[in-house]
Amino acid sequence: MSEESQERSLTREVEAVQIPSGDRIELPALTKVHITQQLGGSYTVMTPYGLARIDGKDADALGADLAAEQATAAEEAKEAKTEQPTGEEPDEEAIWQQLKNVYDPEIPVNIVDLGLVYSMNVDPTDNGGHRVNVQMTLTAPGCGMGPAIAEDAKSKVTLVPGVDDAEVNLTWEPAWDQSMISEEGRMILGLV
Repeated sequence: MSEESQERSLTREVEAVQIPSGDRIELPALTKVHITQQLGGSYTVMTPYGLARIDGKDADALGADLAAEQATAAEEAKEAKTEQPTGEEPDEEAIWQQLKNVYDPEIPVNIVDLGLVYSMNVDPTDNGGHRVNVQMTLTAPGCGMGPAIAEDAKSKVTLVPGVDDAEVNLTWEPAWDQSMISEEGRMILGLV
């Protein structure tokens, strides 16, 4: 995305999540925003009210080109979901890949490479399906974005063929620290 295209005016009113509080806010139509991060299907934008996160489903408010990108990604995810017969055990690697599509809106590294995901288990359900359970943390316990990041992780995991349900729980033990960041994440953040 070119520097010029990162600054946009919203084409309609859109609900966003304020960063770092996690509060929901309404951004009026024609609000000027600057896209600071476009990762994992959502957009971190600088607004006159501070940083905010706009969900990918509202990409059309940021412009037709971004809306088209989101529509293509959604269609590909839907097609992948229908390719696997019901009852098949989900591919754990595909689940980890989906978790790598979840980002802290302030950090350009996915939650797996940040070391925020402590565990992921696939369990059978009584109806013959599969439920994914994820234990994760945040970089700071007081981060208001926790519920939004957890919900993003849940929605991404349920896109994996064979996953009927997912639960993402936040935990604070052990406490996160920078030593948990993967080598790839350290390179992106310039910590090597």
